[in-house]
Amino acid sequence: MKEDMVELLWGGLKQTLYMVAWSSVFALILGALLGVTLVVTERGGVLPAPRVNRLISTAINGVRSIPFIILIVLLLPLARLIVGTSLGPTAAIVSLSIGAAPFLGRIIESSLREVEPGKIEAAKSVGAHPLTIIAQVIIPEALPALVRGVTIAVISITEFTAVAGAIGAGGLGSLAIRFGYQRFRTDILLGTVLLIILIVQILQWSGDYIAGSIDRKRFKSE
Repeated sequence: MKEDMVELLWGGLKQTLYMVAWSSVFALILGALLGVTLVVTERGGVLPAPRVNRLISTAINGVRSIPFIILIVLLLPLARLIVGTSLGPTAAIVSLSIGAAPFLGRIIESSLREVEPGKIEAAKSVGAHPLTIIAQVIIPEALPALVRGVTIAVISITEFTAVAGAIGAGGLGSLAIRFGYQRFRTDILLGTVLLIILIVQILQWSGDYIAGSIDRKRFKSE
C-alpha cells in the first residue's frame, strides 16, 4: 500500500511539474507581449497607440472574466487541434498557457508602471529609440517587481493545474480527485496537498531570493 502511494504521488508530481514548467514558459512569453504592449501603447507611452491599447485591454478583461474551469473546457477543441488530444498534461498546457497569459500580462503591466517616468523621459530626451527604451530602461528598472509578479503568476498556474486535473489533465489535482476523494484514500489526498504546498513554498522562496538579490546588487551599484 505504501509503495503504491509513493508511486502514485511521484507520477502525479512529475506531471504537475511538467505542466507548470511549460505553461509558465508559454504564458510568460504571451503575457510579456501583452504587458509591454499595454504600457508602451498608452497615451504618453513610448509608442502611443490608444486604439490598440483599448483593444488589448478589453480582450484581456474578457478572458480574465471567464472562470478558469469554463475557460479550460472552451479551449479543449484548440488543445485537440494543436496536440491531437484534449486529455493529459500536454493538452492541459494549451489551456493553462492561454488562461494564465492575460493574468500575467496585467501583472507585468503593473510592474512596468512602477518605473519612474523621469527615467523614461531622460532616455527620450537623448533620442533613444523606443525599443532601446523598453529593453534598456523600462524592463531593467522594473526587474525586481517583474520577478515577484512572475512568481505570483507561476504559483497561480500551479493552482490551476489542480483545477485542470478535474477534467483529465492528470497531475496532483487529478490524483487527489480520482484516488484521494473518489476512492477515499485520505493518505493520497493529504500527500497531494503537502506536495502542492511544498511546490508553492519553493517557488515563493526562489522568487523572493532572486528579487532580493537584484535589489541588493542595484543598491550596491548606487
